[in-house]
Amino acid sequence: MFEHGFFGNVLSKYNESGDSVINNSNSILSTIKPGEFFLCVGTAIVIGFLISLIYMVTHRKEGYSQSYVLTMIMLPTIVAAILLIINTTAGALTLAGTLTLVRFRSVAGDPKDMAFIFFAMGTGVVCGVGYIGFALVFFAALAIILFILSETDFGGCKKRHMTLKIAIPENLDYQGVFEPVLAKYTTFYKLRRVKTTNFGTLFELIYSVDVLDNIDQKKFIDELRTHNGNMTINLVFFRYDDKIYEN
Repeated sequence: MFEHGFFGNVLSKYNESGDSVINNSNSILSTIKPGEFFLCVGTAIVIGFLISLIYMVTHRKEGYSQSYVLTMIMLPTIVAAILLIINTTAGALTLAGTLTLVRFRSVAGDPKDMAFIFFAMGTGVVCGVGYIGFALVFFAALAIILFILSETDFGGCKKRHMTLKIAIPENLDYQGVFEPVLAKYTTFYKLRRVKTTNFGTLFELIYSVDVLDNIDQKKFIDELRTHNGNMTINLVFFRYDDKIYEN
C-alpha cells in the first residue's frame, strides 16, 4: 500500500513511468488501480468526517450550521476525486482557479468558518495528489492546534466589546443625549458613525462600547429608549460589526 514509505506518493509510479495527461491523451484514471483510487478517496472521506467533528467541537458554544458540517465531509472527497482524474499540475491550477470563482449564497458569520473550508480543500488536494501520509499528519497537527486554541480561548477579548446602534428621529439633537446612560453602563464608549436611514427620515448612531460585567442589558436598553423616542436599538455582540474600525 505504501511502497514508497508512509510519506511517499502512492501514485508516484505513474509519474515515474510518464503516465500523465500532459504526455498521454488518456486520463491517468485508466491506469490507476481501484485500490489506489479508493485509498485516496477513502482517506479524503475519513479526513473530511474528522474535520467536521473538529468543527462541531470548536463551535459547540456559539453554534454551527448543519450545511457547513456536511460541506466539510464533501469537499475533501470532491477535490481528491477531481485531482485523481486530471492529475497534472496544470489541471490542479485550473481546479484552484475554478474554486476561486465560487461564491457562497450565505456569507459566513465567522472568518473561522471559511478557514475550515480551506482546511477541507487543502486535505483534499493532498489526498488527490497521492500523499496520504502527509494528509493525515497535516490534519492531525492542525486539528490538535485548533482544539487547544478553542479550549484555551486563545485571542478572546477579556472585555465585553460591543457595537451599539441607536435610531433617532431626524429632528433630535443627539449630542450629549445618550452620554449619561453610556457612562453609567459602560467603561468605554465612542461615537464611530452617524448615518441617515429610511430615506433620510431617521438617523442611526453607531457606538463602540465596552459594557460593564453583569449589567442588566434590558435595563440598559430601556434607559436608552427613553431618550430616542422608543425607536430601534441594536446591541451587537461584536465590537467591529458593520466594519467600524478604530483609527
